[in-house]
Amino acid sequence: MTEAPREGHHAAHTWQEARSRAFEVAAPIPPGPVPISSAIGRTLASDVLAVQDMPHYASSAMDGWAVNGSGPWILSEPGQRLAPHQASPIVTGGLIPPGAKAVLRSESGDITTDDDGLPILALGGRAKPGEPRNGKHIRRAGEEATEGEVLLKAGTVLNPAHIALAALAGLDHLNVLGKPLVRFLLTGSEVVVHGVPAPGQVRDTFGPQLGSVVELLGGIAGVQLRVGDSYEEWLAALQDTDYQDTDFQDTVPLPGGPDVEAEPPADVVITTGGTGRSGTDHFRKAVAELGGELLIDGIAMRPGHPAVLAELPDGRFVLGLPGNPLAAMMALFTVGGPLLAALGHGKLEDVAEVPLGAMIDADPGRTRLMPFRLMYGLASPAQHAGPGMMRGLAAADGVMVVPPHGVQMGELVPAFALPWGKPLPAPKPADDKPRKAPARPAKKAPAGPVDWSALDA
Repeated sequence: MTEAPREGHHAAHTWQEARSRAFEVAAPIPPGPVPISSAIGRTLASDVLAVQDMPHYASSAMDGWAVNGSGPWILSEPGQRLAPHQASPIVTGGLIPPGAKAVLRSESGDITTDDDGLPILALGGRAKPGEPRNGKHIRRAGEEATEGEVLLKAGTVLNPAHIALAALAGLDHLNVLGKPLVRFLLTGSEVVVHGVPAPGQVRDTFGPQLGSVVELLGGIAGVQLRVGDSYEEWLAALQDTDYQDTDFQDTVPLPGGPDVEAEPPADVVITTGGTGRSGTDHFRKAVAELGGELLIDGIAMRPGHPAVLAELPDGRFVLGLPGNPLAAMMALFTVGGPLLAALGHGKLEDVAEVPLGAMIDADPGRTRLMPFRLMYGLASPAQHAGPGMMRGLAAADGVMVVPPHGVQMGELVPAFALPWGKPLPAPKPADDKPRKAPARPAKKAPAGPVDWSALDA
């Protein structure tokens, strides 16, 4: 039997150390081509050049007739070279035939007959004076860009308009900075994915949210795989680099149906549960049997202290999140955010500060991560913020990072914004003092969490 990795100094990581280490152990994923349909939000690694003139042919900007010279015009078959005083029907975007000098709009011309009863095109009553002037309503080849011209510069974060421009240029792929593909290994035989759970069961909170949070943190959300609690299932799931070919049937399908190509190997695998040290927690044993290395083995924080980060010999990182939903989110913010930033050419975000609206006692040896609400510029820890709860986080403006020695009311406390929330406001300078308000009877300061959820109504 393979032994689990021995505990070392990683088990004593502080919150700050764990965050820094998760960023430092990963190198940016090299740039590569992606289909333009998958490139929105990605960052260009190299300039995009026009591979030919844009547009690459002269076309009509109006429905009407391509004409040569002044009218009346003898009608010709579409596409044929036009001699002077000849015209042929054309639609918007149609190829300008050889010899054409302008396009006459459909509302500016009338089909009539000459003295011999033959059909001709003449100016209509709605024609403007001087119509049609040479070049009118013709989109010249190369008027948007010429071959070899730079259309988009490296470093551009691609939006839908950029994608449309690339398509107009005839491109099918764009060279973008690397971005980590994340797959999910969701465990727990007691977890149900639909309806109201019975006693002894719990509703799945990870499947509906983890992919979205990973996308907000800079990753690409891949396949979700559900397995039971046995060691054999854990090991088989971690061994498999292509979840589309596993024997496990309860997977979330890829967009596009069963005929879509299987995903490439993941850069990161996120697991849920199994990071404790009981007989049913298999994370460390499975990593050891696969020859992996534990990079972070527990963090001196709560909730989320059982979080584990490992690297497998094939280069995949495996992030083990605790099984409780709030604890898992705190671990994901602490370790997953920096890891995905490093892999995706990002930076380790600075931690902000907010003034505290309540006193928080010391908890020696542990950093506490507390969802909070901002009310009148002060941060107050939310109620309903136990490791297995989500109500406090759902109503929060951010998460405060309470140091082991505690914080006094009015002091600045480290904090970070939620990936889906607004940036935290900068604290007012110390000399920016508001005018004195009329004296009021002093109220006792709250000594613990304050529930602001009623103010949302």
